[in-house]
Amino acid sequence: MCAKQVTKKAPGEVATTGHSWDGIEELNNPLPRWWVWVFWATIVWSLGYVIAYPAWPLVSGATQGILGKDAAGDSRLALDKDIAMFNEANAAVQKALVDTPLDAIPANQDLMNYAIPAGAAVFRTYCAQCHQSEGAGLAGKGYPSLKDNDWLWGGTLDDIYATVQHGIRNTTDADARYSQMPAFGTDELLDATQIGDVVQYVLQISGQEHDAAMATAGATVFAENCVACHGEAGMGDRAQGAPNLTDAIWLYGGDVASLTNTVTYARFGVMPAWGGRLSEDEIRAVALYVHSLGGGE
Repeated sequence: MCAKQVTKKAPGEVATTGHSWDGIEELNNPLPRWWVWVFWATIVWSLGYVIAYPAWPLVSGATQGILGKDAAGDSRLALDKDIAMFNEANAAVQKALVDTPLDAIPANQDLMNYAIPAGAAVFRTYCAQCHQSEGAGLAGKGYPSLKDNDWLWGGTLDDIYATVQHGIRNTTDADARYSQMPAFGTDELLDATQIGDVVQYVLQISGQEHDAAMATAGATVFAENCVACHGEAGMGDRAQGAPNLTDAIWLYGGDVASLTNTVTYARFGVMPAWGGRLSEDEIRAVALYVHSLGGGE
């Protein structure tokens, strides 16, 4: 019986770990000494940091460390100090923005120079999630563009201010804009044939391809069920928040499937009331900013 041959390593040759895969051996290369010392130094430093500074989270707060430093608290204090400084610097113009009649502000260039950037900052913080950063909205998703002249509740400065102040169809403000479209399908006010006909009629008055025979029947359905809000010509009613159905601007989509869904199930978009969340000068500033985007009237 032959003894297993043992191959000696030459002086300076790296030994192996004993692991081998398909003839490939794993070498036992030691880590560079400088790397090992840095590794241990970081461990020692981290232990010292845990002892000296706030580190371990507790139920309320964190361990303070033997130096009693609170970096987060110091940052908050510095931030609060900066905010207080800027609020003090802007106090006079903010008061003037509140005291000046809303419709007179656009003629005051000093107030506008403050209001537009201030309103843009408010808009990016609280409004861009729905209306996008520049107010373009999300077509077909229920978030209207603020850059065109198609306004459900009016696009004057006063109208925009009221919408921001009170919101739309929320349950927190008694003065919120409010309207409710019937769910003609689920409430069984119209059958599937009638819904199909009135959808074709809406396609017709909005200048889209349609079935002429169905649209003719749909005109009667529209006159009996939709005119009260959308008007005889389908051009809408801003006092009720009823959209214009004759243009190419659709809040939830203007194709057959989207219109059928709207008529069948109705829509009920909600906007929060910002009156209890923003200060008066912030509401005025954001209203002025929205009015300046290009769609304000």
